[in-house]
Amino acid sequence: MEALKKIFGPVDMTQGVPWQKIVLFTVPMLLGNIAQQLYNTVDSIVVGKYVGDNALAAVGSAGPILNLLLVLYVGISIGAGIMVSQYFGSHNRDGLSYTIGNSILLMLFATIFVAIFGSLVTRPLLELLKTPDSIIDWCASYLYILFIGGAGLAYYNILSGVLRGLGDSVSALLYLLVACVLNIGLDLLFVIQFQMGVSGVALATSIAQAVSAVLCAIKLYRMKDYFDFKRQYMKWNQQYAMNVIRLGLPSGITQAIMSMSMIVVQALTNSFGEQFIAANVIVMRVDGFAMMPNFSFGSAMTTYAGQNVGANAYNRVTKGAKQGTILALGVSAVITGVILLVGKPLMGIFSDTDELVELSVSLMRILAVGYLAMAVLQSLAGVMRGAGDTMTPMWISIFQTVILRVPLAYIMIYLSKSAEYPNGRQELLIVSLLVSWIIGMLVTIFFYARGKWKTKAVGNRPVQTGNSED
Repeated sequence: MEALKKIFGPVDMTQGVPWQKIVLFTVPMLLGNIAQQLYNTVDSIVVGKYVGDNALAAVGSAGPILNLLLVLYVGISIGAGIMVSQYFGSHNRDGLSYTIGNSILLMLFATIFVAIFGSLVTRPLLELLKTPDSIIDWCASYLYILFIGGAGLAYYNILSGVLRGLGDSVSALLYLLVACVLNIGLDLLFVIQFQMGVSGVALATSIAQAVSAVLCAIKLYRMKDYFDFKRQYMKWNQQYAMNVIRLGLPSGITQAIMSMSMIVVQALTNSFGEQFIAANVIVMRVDGFAMMPNFSFGSAMTTYAGQNVGANAYNRVTKGAKQGTILALGVSAVITGVILLVGKPLMGIFSDTDELVELSVSLMRILAVGYLAMAVLQSLAGVMRGAGDTMTPMWISIFQTVILRVPLAYIMIYLSKSAEYPNGRQELLIVSLLVSWIIGMLVTIFFYARGKWKTKAVGNRPVQTGNSED
């Protein structure tokens, strides 16, 4: 029983060898992120194989709009995770309890807003992006279901983020695996048996995510040794709520900007027709798996830095940052190599069309080197966020996407137009993404080395514990 408690309980990352703690935390998170990616990947495989290439293109075209309107979930989850890790590191039970309670309340407001606003803007946005008539109805129905049924995704994000902030990445993994298996089963049932098409995969995802959220809530309710999961802590407390918003808002803005840039580039992608749209979907699905180590180490470094900053152990933070970044590079190199070696059969999972598979493979080969750059970027940005400096990664992301990637994509495509390529060379869209990743890494290294992130801790500042109405 004691051994199980250690596996499925919070992990104190302020003690022990840094790289070992980071690995033990990252491995379950990496597996969990892979499972999370399976949601979208299974959707793509099922619709591509059983509905057709146009259905695959529809799911992919819906992605940028979906990501744009889910930035509220991302921001609140990241802000809560940072606060939880710092309060846990400083052993502040009251602060931890109020942070968790107010984060749950904030997510309720966000869920209601996304359901209403998302339903209103979906169709106009799809038309604005010149989504082909052959797939626009499928895109719209897919998005409507995910926005209206988004509570499961919202609360899995926030509750699993709290678990990770406490150092418990194993429980979040377990619950996500349960939901992932359920999602696959429901995908096959709704699409093959009930012939629901794109709407079926959206409904399956919504149900599976709701199950994972409920499991996380039950787990947190039982963790009474570390904080109080009671109604009194879920009443609005302006200081705690504002701390979560202040820390999470830059990350939410970052996600919004990235999503907006994807939407702008999606309009360019759409100009190359359904086949290139479908190829881009396949590449982005595989890209999601290639990026998993980077995102996992970035999240692990956020928790690691947050707990150690809460404990005022800055030398330990910098030591762990170096070790974590080296680990991230090594793992990313191995996974990228595997993807390149088995690229063609991997892409063939999504479609039986040879031309589509070949195009997807060629695009992935261009992008491959960028995953090493993103390993460094995500790890060091994770350290800065964990320390409470969420503004610097935000500005770097704005520079990387708005100043670099989007203009570069349009300029490169424009300059490559010719009689042979009247719309420009489509592969340059991927080249522009690669260039922005590499430059973003160099800028991140510079700002991390400056060290201003060391002055941004908030978890150990005094905060009133009474309700705002007291």
